[in-house]
Amino acid sequence: MAIIEIKVPSPGESITEVVISRWIKKEGEFVEKDEEMAEIESDKATLTLNAEESGALKILVAEGETVKVGQVVCSIDTSVKGEAKAEAPKAAAKAEAPKAAATPVKEVVKSESYASGTPSPAAKKLMEENKILANKLSGTGKDGRITKGDVINALSAGFDSSATAGWGGTRDTERAKMTPLRKKLAQRLVAVKNETAMLTTFNEVDMSAIYALRAKYKDKFKEVHGTNLGFMSFFTKAVTEALNHFPAVNAMIDGEEIVYHKYADIGVAVSAPKGLVVPVVRNAEQMSLAQIETAIKNLAIKARDNKITLDDMTGGTFTITNGGVFGSMMSTPIINPPQSAILGMHNVVDRPIAVNGQVVIRPMMYVALSYDHRVIDGRESVGFLVKVKEMLENPTKMLFGGKDPGEVVLGL
Repeated sequence: MAIIEIKVPSPGESITEVVISRWIKKEGEFVEKDEEMAEIESDKATLTLNAEESGALKILVAEGETVKVGQVVCSIDTSVKGEAKAEAPKAAAKAEAPKAAATPVKEVVKSESYASGTPSPAAKKLMEENKILANKLSGTGKDGRITKGDVINALSAGFDSSATAGWGGTRDTERAKMTPLRKKLAQRLVAVKNETAMLTTFNEVDMSAIYALRAKYKDKFKEVHGTNLGFMSFFTKAVTEALNHFPAVNAMIDGEEIVYHKYADIGVAVSAPKGLVVPVVRNAEQMSLAQIETAIKNLAIKARDNKITLDDMTGGTFTITNGGVFGSMMSTPIINPPQSAILGMHNVVDRPIAVNGQVVIRPMMYVALSYDHRVIDGRESVGFLVKVKEMLENPTKMLFGGKDPGEVVLGL
């Protein structure tokens, strides 16, 4: 019998322990070489544990346990060939027996809400998090499919008590251990508030020009580039041009020195199953809108599938976060250290504004720039946000270094 011990690999420098968050394979199950067996979670990312050889799996550490890097957590019996029969866990045996009168809440939510498969993946995730039953929502997607927007709108409008599973009517509570990622996030957020001189400046953007551009070219854009034309590429491009005009916003403190970056590595906050992560688009200042969209799409897929790596999230010089996808009208984003600034996007709402002395209805978005006043002065922070606003309201400026095309032609 050839037994191979599988040890926890090092997820990155300074990480000494991880949590076995989930076993993908069962005890005794046959695994192929390089196949994913478990998810391990550190204070920075969720990674997978892969099989070094093919054989039968023996699990040595239970889900939820904290283990040291280098510790043996399972073994593989390589003498076993083909499919090995998985041991039937006790929970599975119980499931075969007649159901008890009181079914656990989580089982109710999943069986009642998602058996039909009508929600989109993003909608399904929100529904699971908020314990919303599918039969209480009206889908606006193709063939009545429930979209993420449907869930957000329903949450904004509110529910009666019958719309959610397991809510109300008891005095029950539930405790859940904080994950390493959540604990680390909590520490970093408190540190930012305590160790930086953070201020926030606000402005608003008329999104009419971008709406018109997307409406005119979105189909052609997808046909040519194979990706959708979203808001994030416009904001990323506008930010990179504005950083060129206001380099202090792209700087950071290192000891008693200020480091000014001659490039723009833009962190884009995206939701992952374990929480918010901020993967980085490298040298975004050199990218076209299509390249930015593709890069963000690929990073978002990796985050959703828990494939994001430490390298993907390391080294950003500026961050953009979009609370608008959740319906946020205005918020104060928190700086992502050691960066000195972060841009917050919000939802787009039709509002009356004055244009050439006339009241008109336009799609408007509030934007917020939180910045470290130790590095960035008020003039620079306001000027930066105004420059971003100018380029978003006149997207052609993004092609000419933030200037009007006429100024470039005239050499002004």
